[in-house]
Amino acid sequence: MPQSEASRTEVASQMRLRWWSELPLLVLVYALYSAGRLLARGDVSTAVDHGLAILRAEKALRLNAEQPLNRLFTHEPWLGIPADFWYASLHYLVTPVILIWLFRSRSRLYRAARTWLMTSTLIGLIGFTLLPTCPPRLLAPEHGFVDTMAYYSSYGWWGGEASAPRGLGGLTNQYAAMPSLHVGWALWCGVMLWRYGGTRTARVAGVAYPLITTIVVMGTANHYFLDAVAGAAVMGAGLLLTPLVMRLADRAWAALRARFAGQSGEALGGRLAGRPTPVADTTRSAHTPIVSGGCQTSTGERIPRQRESTAEPSAAPTDAGESARAPAR
Repeated sequence: MPQSEASRTEVASQMRLRWWSELPLLVLVYALYSAGRLLARGDVSTAVDHGLAILRAEKALRLNAEQPLNRLFTHEPWLGIPADFWYASLHYLVTPVILIWLFRSRSRLYRAARTWLMTSTLIGLIGFTLLPTCPPRLLAPEHGFVDTMAYYSSYGWWGGEASAPRGLGGLTNQYAAMPSLHVGWALWCGVMLWRYGGTRTARVAGVAYPLITTIVVMGTANHYFLDAVAGAAVMGAGLLLTPLVMRLADRAWAALRARFAGQSGEALGGRLAGRPTPVADTTRSAHTPIVSGGCQTSTGERIPRQRESTAEPSAAPTDAGESARAPAR
């Protein structure tokens, strides 16, 4: 295995994902997304001009499907009311559920899928900032659009302003129509279901969910058709950038670990430098070869002078050697 690949594998193995680290990260990205949509309001007249420009382009290309769909949803409550519930609720429910499913059942694929979703969301935030766009429902009445969220507001938990809960419509940016991340997130969910669902039902849902969402955002007059196209394009850009973002994250993580490891090593070295080094006392062992120098006990003795008291005076080593010698024949 090449060195670079081995290092990436090691870094990836060290970056073990835990729900208590993933949840704050996802909440942070969504908070940035929501705050960015709120702050990037732009000028209302500029947003209206952008919306009208998109509508004119669609009419020239015969792509203005949102107008007949909006009339249908307005005249048929059995279509308009479920569509409003779909628009106001499902992107808050389906996307987190699929993230949790991937985290628990497809952990090897989760990090790349999550990075793709977050990267695309941040790209969409750039689009809201650079191109504030008035949705069809906020155009002048002569353009023929009806705000179905306001029209059917008595049936749902939302108010007459956007899809926010009642009384909180002023906290949303209603001119963040381009691109449509409702469609972008639904497309991400559809790809996950198609590729990793494993059943025919999951694949059908993977196709139906983004398709129905696209119809809903146009029929409720919340987005133009080109907004939906832009949402799909944003997801494509996020998919292409995902490997680069993951490599940069791996390098940042490795640098952070190395920095903390270096600081820990320096702190440990400083603590050890302040301690005195123990020195062995070699003077006594060099000058006193016996076991207990104070008692002058030699090897084989339990008490001092043991051998002198027990040995016989006449038993000299030479005599013992001569007496032990056998007589010659």
